[in-house]
Amino acid sequence: MLLPWLLAACEPAPPARLMNHQTLGELRVATRQDANSYRTGPDGTPEGFEHDLLVALGEQLGVKVRFEIMPTSAAALSAVERGNVHLAAAGLIRNDAKPVHWSSPLRIVDYVLVGTVDANRVSDETDLVGFRVGVRRGSVPAHELEGMKRRVPGLRIAFARIGGETELLERVADGELDFAAADRQTYQMLNRYHPDLQIAMPLDLRAEMAWALNRDGGDELATAIEAFLAEARASGLLERITERYFGHVQRLDEQRISAFLARIQTRLPKFRPLFIEAAHRYGLDWRLLAAVAYQESQWDPTATSYTGVRGMMMLTNETANRMGVKNRLDASQSIIGGARYLAMLRDQLPPEVEEPDRSWMAVAAYNVGMGHLRGAGAIARSLSKDDTSWKDMKNVLPLIAQPAYAARLAAGRGRGGEAVIMAESVRNYFEILARFESPAPLVSESTPADAGTAGSLLRQGVSTSTPPM
Repeated sequence: MLLPWLLAACEPAPPARLMNHQTLGELRVATRQDANSYRTGPDGTPEGFEHDLLVALGEQLGVKVRFEIMPTSAAALSAVERGNVHLAAAGLIRNDAKPVHWSSPLRIVDYVLVGTVDANRVSDETDLVGFRVGVRRGSVPAHELEGMKRRVPGLRIAFARIGGETELLERVADGELDFAAADRQTYQMLNRYHPDLQIAMPLDLRAEMAWALNRDGGDELATAIEAFLAEARASGLLERITERYFGHVQRLDEQRISAFLARIQTRLPKFRPLFIEAAHRYGLDWRLLAAVAYQESQWDPTATSYTGVRGMMMLTNETANRMGVKNRLDASQSIIGGARYLAMLRDQLPPEVEEPDRSWMAVAAYNVGMGHLRGAGAIARSLSKDDTSWKDMKNVLPLIAQPAYAARLAAGRGRGGEAVIMAESVRNYFEILARFESPAPLVSESTPADAGTAGSLLRQGVSTSTPPM
């Protein structure tokens, strides 16, 4: 009779039930680090599609959001099943067999099989015989591939270790795997860093990404989340956050990305210190300034356009004079003049325009001029669009080239479509640089030997305009 009692006494006590988020004063969320859900942004602060949406949810609920980073999406789901967190937001695909409560869909996910440009052609599943195909365990494409393996015994399946689709796609790029199954948006984001990746075959799979809540947490939080998501859809918040992270990822093609990655190695080192000091002087991220310069000149200080703009930052003669640039073909002068001009444009925007939209609008104005950007803003308001949102403005800007709209503008007709292309391309270049290049320390604290040299060159106005390699 004593043994059962002793055994019971040795068993761990069940975990205490997690307090209500209002009582606790925080919303505890299990997430994972990946390209979509939660990541460290260029300025070192957390960001991500789900992160931003959850921060907005916390503001509406009146509580702070505490993110608990899990190694995998499965671990995040387990945390909510056990009641350790209020909800899981980790790129989860709705699965009604799981003992959780699912929110309404955040977005629809479709899947592709990704290889490299050198991979064998794949027209159907029989072409995968003998190849290693990576997939995240328990995912929607994992079930599909397991079915394929039963039909095609020669197919070899490899599961992600920790990093999910991002890890798998990088293993394909490194040649460790032949193919990987991933959602299309993750592929598009990683393709900017690994341009040799390409879709080998679409998978006829679609699923709903959603948040998972503990079933024992009561209806209050679930009801509040549904109300928040409904409002986020109606107000355009969900669309704006989606655009922020996914709206520009298809702008660059493979050749442009490959050329950019190569020039990061061959051209950027010479000019990096110049970008760092100029950006620091005017309160910019040096990687944004470098991205603008690349879009303008491909980091060629001798670049000249048929329209008369010249130099690293492709300044007009008028703008160069305003910014105090005496020699547009001098890289140091051009960079500091371009930085001053970009910062000036950014500061001229209304205070209601928040980052990162503020940066993209400043870049658009760098191309088309502040007068045309303001004119496009007036058109946006007349169309009941939000002139403080880059999502809306990038759809309105091309209209200033149309006679019916250009007639309303004091600045006249403008090449708004080109401004959008520039801003969207700069967004991609900036994110690629942010992945490979660190934020700069203060110039006075720079440790590289050439940083001090570059600072001296900027201060002395010495030319660094040798042709690029």
